[in-house]
Order: sequence, then structure tokens, then C-alpha cells
Amino acid sequence: MRPIQIECFLVFNDDDPLAILMLKENAAGLIGKIKEGNQHLHIQVNFFKKKFDALYPQIRQMLLEGRYPSVLFNLDQYGYSKVNRATLNDIMGSWASAEIFLTFAIETLLTYLSTAIEKNSVLSGQPDLLGEIYTHIQDGGDVINKREWLGISEKIVFESLKTIAPFVSPFSIHNPEGWRYWLIHFANRARARQVYNDILHDNSTSQAHFGRSGLNMLAYNPAEEGALYLFDSESRELAIKQLHEDIPNQVSEHGDSISVDEFYLGVYKETAAHSGDIHKVIIDNDDLEVLTPAGGERRTTHTIKTSDILRLKRQRSFFPMFPKEK
Repeated sequence: MRPIQIECFLVFNDDDPLAILMLKENAAGLIGKIKEGNQHLHIQVNFFKKKFDALYPQIRQMLLEGRYPSVLFNLDQYGYSKVNRATLNDIMGSWASAEIFLTFAIETLLTYLSTAIEKNSVLSGQPDLLGEIYTHIQDGGDVINKREWLGISEKIVFESLKTIAPFVSPFSIHNPEGWRYWLIHFANRARARQVYNDILHDNSTSQAHFGRSGLNMLAYNPAEEGALYLFDSESRELAIKQLHEDIPNQVSEHGDSISVDEFYLGVYKETAAHSGDIHKVIIDNDDLEVLTPAGGERRTTHTIKTSDILRLKRQRSFFPMFPKEK
């Protein structure tokens, strides 16, 4: 292959002038080395000292004029209010291939909790638990490590932010001392979510999810069930067990077959599973088969393509209805 030419447009911004000054000093040597020693990587770096919402229209105009097909915003804020929801919506709506990483402090869930309690609509059937968590936080109680807290709050985060993008990862930063803030990933494409899940598994225990480890990760009652998923080997083993049941059920909901591309679009909206584990189950499961556009059968995980068809086998396994004789 011929060398690939990469054009990278970087925008660094911080409301603190000292932070930007230090960044300029620390990045100068690296930027100079890239420009002098790499003919295939072309970078343009811009530094700003403004509030992000005030600067965003300018950033947006520069990106649109440059006709950059893929954009990624890393919005590392203190609290939540520094980045307007309308800005997040505009980012995801302005580029087909857009991603956002958004951090916010867990204390801002007070806003979500109070709204959920008032409307009693975010998590039907859970108002008592929501009220209890909300009261404990207001009173300074330490509920940050309770599994119900992580489960309920993750659901609230997802319900509150899921309309911003087709794919939203509502996972918290894993901290044994307590979950203090979230790193939310927004994406317009299933492939971006797929890659992000795999990166989390490659850096296991960096983030935490409480709930189901297969598909439909938030389809559970956090007060009664669910487990802590840390993207490690133990979590993956549990996920594989659940995927053996979840994937055939997902396919059956579409009849007997579904394109792999459509399957991805559906399952990556609510799963923490590694793409390798999903592919492994698809190949290993006795009730599933993957067919090529020409009708051939895929037999290895790395050959599965989005143009393939995922289908329930005509001759399916069955479980005995009666207990075995002793």
C-alpha cells in the first residue's frame, strides 16, 4: 500500500490562561518534531482561552470550512453546566462521523434525580429508591458505593442523554473509593461504539458498568439484580454466557434472519460487550449461522462482514422438557 497522508486539525481550549500556556510549552517540542520528521502527518494546531460554549461557533465554522469528514470533541469539564446540551446536539447533527467524550461530576446527578422524582417518569416503579438516594446525597450520606446507586444513576444518565446521539455509553469512571464522575461517549456510527467498547476492554477496570453484561445492558432492576462489569476477563466470561442466549433472541425478534449491519445498529445501542466476544458467540452458538451474500457459510470470527446475514439455523437445538431418570 502507498503511504497514507493524514491531515489533523487540532483545537486546544481552556478557560484558564495558565493551563493553555503550560500546554503550549509542553507541546511545542512534539509539534515541531512531527512537522519536521513526518511527511505523511500534517497537523495544524490552534490554541484558545475561552469558555467552550462561547468558542464553539468559531470551532464549528473552522471545521466546516476545512471539510473534515470525522470530528472528535474531548470535553473535559468541571461539573456539567460548562457544556450546553444544545451544543452537544449540534455537534452530533453537524457531522456524519462525529464523536464526543464528555466528563461530568457525579454530584450533578442531583439535577437528574430531582427531575426524575418530580416527573416520576424516568424510571417507572423506582420512585422510592430514587427518593432515598436523592435524600441521602442531600443529607451528605455516603451512598456512592452502593450497587443500587450505580445502577440507578447509570439508567438516569442514559435516559437523560440517549437522544443526543444514536450510540451513548453511560459508563462511570471506575474508582474503588467511589464513582465520582462519568466519562460519556457519544457516536453517530455503530463502528465507533464497537471500537470504544473494545478499547475499554483493552484498558480493563478504567470504567465501570452495573447491570447486564450481554445485550440490553440496562434491562434489569438495579435494586434486585445486576452485577459490576469492569471490562476484565471475568466480566467477559459472564458476558459470553449471556450472549449465547441474548443473540439468538435478538435475531428471532426480526424473524429468522437479520443483516450483520442491522444487527450491529441494534445491539451496540445498549451493550458493553467486546466485539470479539459477540463474534465468538455468533460462530460458536449451535443455533446461529452467518451466511455470505453468495450463500456461503462463515466459519471464523475474523471473516464476518457487515454485508453478511445472521440467521437462526433451520434445525435448532432443544432442551429436554422432562427431568432425567435416575
